[in-house]
Amino acid sequence: MEDKIDITIAYYTKKGQDILDAVNTNKTLTADQIIHYGEEMAAIEYKLTALEVAKEN
Repeated sequence: MEDKIDITIAYYTKKGQDILDAVNTNKTLTADQIIHYGEEMAAIEYKLTALEVAKEN
């Protein structure tokens, strides 16, 4: 089970990094786009936190 959790953590970490890269390389983002990316990051961070807790237990 821990292998699946590690794989999923790696997946969401990569997705989060992709979002950060997209935001940091784009100089023409609108406020709505920034908010959208922020909401996606919040969901990813929530999932990562839950996965890390599950991994510890």
